[in-house]
Amino acid sequence: MTQAVAVERSHGVLSKATWRAARQLGLSGAALSKVIGLSEATVSRLGRGEWDVAPQSKEGQLAALLVRLFRSLDAIVGNDAAKVSAWMSSYNQALNGVPRELIESPQGLVMTLQYVDAM
Repeated sequence: MTQAVAVERSHGVLSKATWRAARQLGLSGAALSKVIGLSEATVSRLGRGEWDVAPQSKEGQLAALLVRLFRSLDAIVGNDAAKVSAWMSSYNQALNGVPRELIESPQGLVMTLQYVDAM
């Protein structure tokens, strides 16, 4: 496999994982665009498989954090979509906010991920 093909595949893998994580976390396209810093139109293309996130870009780094958040939270709640949704939508006293809203800023995404990783 050439290096160019490997890089292209890593872009596609991150893009698909980001889209799936956003859906599982209950994020709309508009919310995902805020989380990873892309326009809603670009996020729409991402969802259709017409655009890939470059892992080394700012958007790629934020997308990777979102995927990590989903994987960590999913492991804690035992693959229960209702619990994931409830956790994302409920006020969290330790975070001093609602996770779904907090992750719309890079600082909030990192803080939420650190909290979930520490659980």
